Amino acid sequence: MTILITGGAGFIGSNTLIYLFEKYPEYRFTVLDALTYAGDLRSIPKHILSSPRFFFVYGDVRNAKVVDHFVEKSDVVIHFAAETHVSRSIYDDANFFETDVIGTQRVSTAVLNNKNKIKRFIHISTSEVYGTAITDSMDENHPLIPQSPYAAAKAGADRLVNAYYITYKIPSVIVRPFNMYGPRQHLEKVVPRFITSKILGEKLTIHGTGESKRDYTYVTDLAHALDLIIHAPKEKVEGEIFNVGASHDISIKEIADRVIAYMDGDGEQNQIEFSPFTVLMSDRPGQVFRHTANTNKIKSVLGWEPRVSFEDGLRETIEWYKANREWWDNKLWLRHVPIETAEGKIEYH
Repeated sequence: MTILITGGAGFIGSNTLIYLFEKYPEYRFTVLDALTYAGDLRSIPKHILSSPRFFFVYGDVRNAKVVDHFVEKSDVVIHFAAETHVSRSIYDDANFFETDVIGTQRVSTAVLNNKNKIKRFIHISTSEVYGTAITDSMDENHPLIPQSPYAAAKAGADRLVNAYYITYKIPSVIVRPFNMYGPRQHLEKVVPRFITSKILGEKLTIHGTGESKRDYTYVTDLAHALDLIIHAPKEKVEGEIFNVGASHDISIKEIADRVIAYMDGDGEQNQIEFSPFTVLMSDRPGQVFRHTANTNKIKSVLGWEPRVSFEDGLRETIEWYKANREWWDNKLWLRHVPIETAEGKIEYH
């Protein structure tokens, strides 16, 4: 089997590649990645890069000819490639719609052109398409109420893939991961930002009250879910949508407390500050205040459950960033972006 992974040099893509490469020594893998600021070839281990089972393509998912060429050579397509940071989408949203929507259209069309060969097309959506939870937990039927340009772009891509399934019956599956964390995640995301700030002796910075809550899942648990989807009978998964999450929410402030507690052993509260750049830092525009996954569907259909607790995953993540400073040191300047609030105020988020 040959698996094409778009965005395979990014955070979730590289971790999924590593998981599948090690588990299936007879499979071949192609990674298509534009190596934007969020993609890094160093996220792919050297033994994979040099393997005859691996091929890297420097390319953009918006390039229809390149996409079609490599989809044609594949049996499974996992489509990660996207712009993903909420704050950056507020700063400059054009790339988000071009990559996330147009890029997904290119990949979906290539899958359609090779429908008789492609066994499975897995589109990686996001829980951000739901917006703030209006129910205690969010199942796959929760209304889509995107609250940021990033979420709107991903909602467009999500619905595009669904429309291709309804119209053309392409072998698609939509996966909506809730918040992911783990090794090789860009410093613009909150968990690695907290960890690297602590390593550097900086105070951990929180915008707003820190009480907004997310459902965090360790990245290898998502890779496990994708593994199950790849190998499931088609009648169980084609045309379906699956949430992947821990079914438990945690506040941003609590994450900061746990990072400090693990790295210091005491969790001193005075090491958290709520404003690195201005006296009063507001919540991010379009802030989602609670995400809690309902994962009953993927549990009942595929038997998937998260296997890594937040405590164990956070410990593994902290140790990885401590041991791999050369990977993240040159990314420090990308931790914050200036955005304009609805009141016209410039803030760094």
